[in-house]
Amino acid sequence: MGKALDGKVVLVTGAGGGIGRDIALMAAAEGAAVVVNDLGASLKGIGQTVTAAQAVVDEIKAAGGHAIADGGSVTEPDHARAMVEAAVKEFGRIDAVVNNAGILRDGYFHKMSYEDFDAVVKVHLYGAFNTSRAAVDYFDRKEGGALVHMTSTSGLIGNYAQANYAAAKLGIAAFSKSAALDLKRWNIRSNCIAPFAWSRMISSIKTDTPEQEARVEKIKKMTPAKVAPMACYLMSDRAADVSGQIFAVRMNEIFLMSQSRPLRSVHSGDGWTADAIAERAIPALKSHFTPLEVSADVFSWDPV
Repeated sequence: MGKALDGKVVLVTGAGGGIGRDIALMAAAEGAAVVVNDLGASLKGIGQTVTAAQAVVDEIKAAGGHAIADGGSVTEPDHARAMVEAAVKEFGRIDAVVNNAGILRDGYFHKMSYEDFDAVVKVHLYGAFNTSRAAVDYFDRKEGGALVHMTSTSGLIGNYAQANYAAAKLGIAAFSKSAALDLKRWNIRSNCIAPFAWSRMISSIKTDTPEQEARVEKIKKMTPAKVAPMACYLMSDRAADVSGQIFAVRMNEIFLMSQSRPLRSVHSGDGWTADAIAERAIPALKSHFTPLEVSADVFSWDPV
């Protein structure tokens, strides 16, 4: 059996370190030519240098692979299009995009500024749109293509002090599903991964309580390299019939995450009043309410 990504050209954003770096390295090892994008900014998105991206390119080339570095910002549509066009110019095509770039500006909601909310949503959600939108213009309409987006259980389940990040990550899940529906006719797939891995981004998680400290200690055991195989699979032809899904990867565990569907209904032939809702509807529905939980409550056992 040949390599999973032989002959493919992929763009990985935020690939100068952490999860993105490991995805870029594995994609190259699986036969892909890689555009390694990284703005080179701080965790909060400040500053710029392409040194990190070039270092990953050098690693890939040293191993006999093919790669180029890109220092553009995913928040800028023109930069995103330039990344894709660089792939086409250098390698002749583009087959997949991994939307991994991200920043964190954590803070409790009642203290969060507009600027911190805006910046995080722009990098994660707008960034995923910008690169994906640019790439679909160049995907082969017969062979199709693959979009892989990094979501998070902070959005899918919940977490403290991350209203901006959670909103962006849950938005990515909805964006991915809509893209999957729109692009199905051209065999272009769109899927999400919620990764559990210790990286520079996760290192900023607040540890204000013993429970949060314990959660971070668990995450430290999980390396970014464990996420890369799922991303490479989703970019490969063997995932041709997989689209619109959300996977979570935690060490050696792979989870298929649920998506919103009705849980229970109540009906009143005469319609509802506020009092009737309080007296009849809510008591009937309450046992199916989703608890106010954070990711650590749902994934409460140690990584396997």
